[in-house]
Amino acid sequence: MAKTKELSKDTRDKIVHLHKAGKGYGEIAKQLGEKRSTVGAIIRKWKKLNMTVSLPRTGAPCKISPRGVSMILRKVRNQPRTTREELVNDLKRAGTTVSKVTVGNTLRRHGLKSCMARKVPLLKPAHVKARLKFANDHLDDPEESWEKVMWSDETKIELFGHNSTNRVWRKKNDEYHPKNTIPTVKHGGGSIIVEGKMDGAKYRDILEQNLYHSVRDLRLGRRFTFKQDNDPKHTAKATLEWFKGKHVNVLEWPSQSPDLNPIENLWSDLKIAVHKRKPSNLKELEQFCKEEWTKIPVVRCGKLKETYPKRLGAVIAAKGGSTKY
Repeated sequence: MAKTKELSKDTRDKIVHLHKAGKGYGEIAKQLGEKRSTVGAIIRKWKKLNMTVSLPRTGAPCKISPRGVSMILRKVRNQPRTTREELVNDLKRAGTTVSKVTVGNTLRRHGLKSCMARKVPLLKPAHVKARLKFANDHLDDPEESWEKVMWSDETKIELFGHNSTNRVWRKKNDEYHPKNTIPTVKHGGGSIIVEGKMDGAKYRDILEQNLYHSVRDLRLGRRFTFKQDNDPKHTAKATLEWFKGKHVNVLEWPSQSPDLNPIENLWSDLKIAVHKRKPSNLKELEQFCKEEWTKIPVVRCGKLKETYPKRLGAVIAAKGGSTKY
């Protein structure tokens, strides 16, 4: 049956006004071009409630009982990666048969949304403690000190993007709650830029050929600080002796802290730009990586540097845990 058009408040008020003037239902309906039954309903509502506005409609009854709603809410709070199909099966075992659409709508009414789970470093207690110490130690460092830091890092860019199907039910701004994240461990991998296996000797050779050249290009001066992570080839005795012999100050770095390294944001920019160009082979991938890296605006780097005090503050607020950065 087609839904009837709801009368405007002006029309309803006219019906009541004509009724007060002594007009009958049929006469009012004919004058306004409305159905007699509609006129009668408006007048009866006015007599009963002394109003002509429409009352809120109750809508269709909920297909899931309050007990069933509590059950599925409790399930997704404890296990955010629970699927709608699993919840449908749980309800079916409890005697309620509903669709996945109904389950999804119910969860959304309670402020829960299906989102991609954020990947964050796997933080052990020692990592959390070290991150918190680093943030507290450097929170009050002058802003100019971060301008003298040479940031370094390695990343892996795949020929075809990685599509994850890990989703979680969560509320807004809860994306970094431990239950809503996927812990990851950084590990080595092949590279299209560096040929062969990246070991300590190759790493030191790269430093020998490129470090001071980059320092001069960036005008960091002699008293710069070099940032590297705690990969074994970076912290090997021979590498540390190389830094000592070159009088390079190396920033003491807390492991599992990509959110404290602004270059990670540039890696994200680079990967998005490269994958948009859809490289079809490794040669194109390498070419596009180099081209897109040179396109990153200097102002982008400057803004990332300016966020550093906020990054440190976020780690402290998270008590050493992962942050949005």
